[in-house]
Amino acid sequence: MRKVPVDTIRSPDRWLAFLRIVVGLWFVKSMLTKVGWVFIAGILPLPVATQRWIDFMPKKLAEFAAKNPYEWYQEFLTGTAIPSAKLFAHLTAYGETVVGLGLTLGLLTGLAAIVGLVIMANYMLASFWLGFCQQGFHLLLIASMIAFLGSGAGRRWGLDGLLLRKFPGSFLGKISFIL
Repeated sequence: MRKVPVDTIRSPDRWLAFLRIVVGLWFVKSMLTKVGWVFIAGILPLPVATQRWIDFMPKKLAEFAAKNPYEWYQEFLTGTAIPSAKLFAHLTAYGETVVGLGLTLGLLTGLAAIVGLVIMANYMLASFWLGFCQQGFHLLLIASMIAFLGSGAGRRWGLDGLLLRKFPGSFLGKISFIL
């Protein structure tokens, strides 16, 4: 039996790109319930948090705060997030949109992974009391974001790779892997 190096058989960069796209599409799905559109001057579409999401946010944050085992995070939720629930509704809607589109398209993948890492770490802290199933889900997404960030996952099947090949010396080509 002939030995062949594992990386030439399995194409890990393609599997990582597949995972990046699937995770990105999961975040894009959240746009259906959290993001709406307003038109500036009737022409330019601008994404905004839906009223449904804005109305739901204080209730969900209060639920997370009431049962949260981490006193410092509970204080953050009650002292900062709940009084600013409308702002946090917009931030989560925009953040999940950035992560979803960035990962799905492989555009500024590192930046999308950093935003996703911050979002998932906060979701994990907020819902930690729900048990291992919820913790495992968020931990898996956190690990995925770290892998995307560390590997430059947008190079394969992504716009980051296209930009780097098409404009190797450009500013955009350089930041596509830094961010």
